[in-house]
Amino acid sequence: MKAMVLQRPGTALVMETRPDPEPGPGQILVRVLACAVCRTDLHVVDGDLPGPKLPVVPGHEVVGVVEALGAGVDPSLAGRRVGVPWLGHACGTCRYCGMRAENLCDFPEFTGYTRDGGFATHMLADAGFAFPLADDLDPVATAPLMCAGLIGWRSLKMAGEADRIGLYGFGAAAHIIAQVCRWQGREVFAFTSPGDSAAQAHARALGAVWAGGSDQTPPAELDAAILFAPVGHLVPKALAAVRKGGIVVCGGIHMSDIPSFPYSLLWGERRLVSVANLTRADGHEFLELAPRAGVKTSTTIYPLADANRALDDLRHGRFQGAAVLVP
Repeated sequence: MKAMVLQRPGTALVMETRPDPEPGPGQILVRVLACAVCRTDLHVVDGDLPGPKLPVVPGHEVVGVVEALGAGVDPSLAGRRVGVPWLGHACGTCRYCGMRAENLCDFPEFTGYTRDGGFATHMLADAGFAFPLADDLDPVATAPLMCAGLIGWRSLKMAGEADRIGLYGFGAAAHIIAQVCRWQGREVFAFTSPGDSAAQAHARALGAVWAGGSDQTPPAELDAAILFAPVGHLVPKALAAVRKGGIVVCGGIHMSDIPSFPYSLLWGERRLVSVANLTRADGHEFLELAPRAGVKTSTTIYPLADANRALDDLRHGRFQGAAVLVP
């Protein structure tokens, strides 16, 4: 197998040739068809997230085919197409798992962070944490749903019944969840980096009623806002944009420090919450909903060997939607 490997945070990925891994009990060997590139991969590569397994193969938005089964795995999975998300394993015994909040598990494993992921031709996954997919799904178009779509869906659920919703950072997650909002009859207000006319045009093309820079005030008071941009200084701006009783959802796994802000921005029963990972129930729910909502992903394809270029293009906003690696 071939894999793009991170030896040390802050360095470029290196292509390695390795023996194909063998699945252990409860595991499957997946031949990767496509793996989208997520901002969380950037956080792993850049060293923003502590304690990665090193060396590690990044990538957690995977679509592939099951080529081998470990002991105890349902034989019907052989040859099936599956999706592999960020949450790769939960202990099943801690208080959070017992509360059906496996996304908060005390002893989790994460694909492409604490276990090897999908920037490779093959990878291992826990069978119980992989999502069976239809064989006729386009793997490139489907790969971004495995994290950008899933975390966007969980963030949108936490935003409640908001009619007017602001999306701060119009990248992979926002371009997916904006389509869901439109299907649900919500109004989307898109906030991009100041002056990013391409992202603003993309947002409007996907149904946003307004698109502007994150330094601008929206033309209407928002019921809720979701922050996909990992930029702490946007939190006070989002709080200022939502109405009394509104909610601001921080949808990323990492964010720069939030600056101090006056209590008046939070007063009025505004709420500030974060989203942590996802549950398998979220995944099944969203993957059933996405085709009904007519979700279409915007993708830019890169060969596996160009993973470093894809990461750098994501870092500098050189494409709209999602980058996808194809072995």
